[in-house]
Amino acid sequence: MKTLMVVCGSGVATSTVAEGKIRDFLDSKGLLDKVKIYKSNIAEQINNIDDYDVFVSTTVVPEDVRDKVINGLPLLTGIGVDKVYDQILAKLGED
Repeated sequence: MKTLMVVCGSGVATSTVAEGKIRDFLDSKGLLDKVKIYKSNIAEQINNIDDYDVFVSTTVVPEDVRDKVINGLPLLTGIGVDKVYDQILAKLGED
């Protein structure tokens, strides 16, 4: 079972929206039952990035971990969503 963490500033608002879209996408690909999805805020999870197969953030992350984090803002704006989904699939080994 793969693990995916979605974070935002508070762990409530935008991460919930992003989580729903990721959940729907994984379901459409037949992968939802292979991924455990978690949701939190960036402050609680910033030191745990390596604990997850996929880490998506809708808020700013420190530059030293940016290469490990998928920018989830396109899930909110609707611009560049396919790139986010491609990155998620690549991290899950499903590309």
